[in-house]
Amino acid sequence: MRRFIFSGAMIGVLSSGWSAVQATRHGPRDWRLILIWISWGLGAAIAIGTVIKDADERQIEH
Repeated sequence: MRRFIFSGAMIGVLSSGWSAVQATRHGPRDWRLILIWISWGLGAAIAIGTVIKDADERQIEH
């Protein structure tokens, strides 16, 4: 579980999520905000999928 949380991909997801939250709180609410959240969601899905795939590959090797 710790490898999942502290992987580079997940750290990137958390930092970009924080940026999206800050943009939502302080920025204008227009079509760009929707794109920020869509982009974050897609990036999060890719990062989570990559981490799960890597974990499965490590488990197969052992």
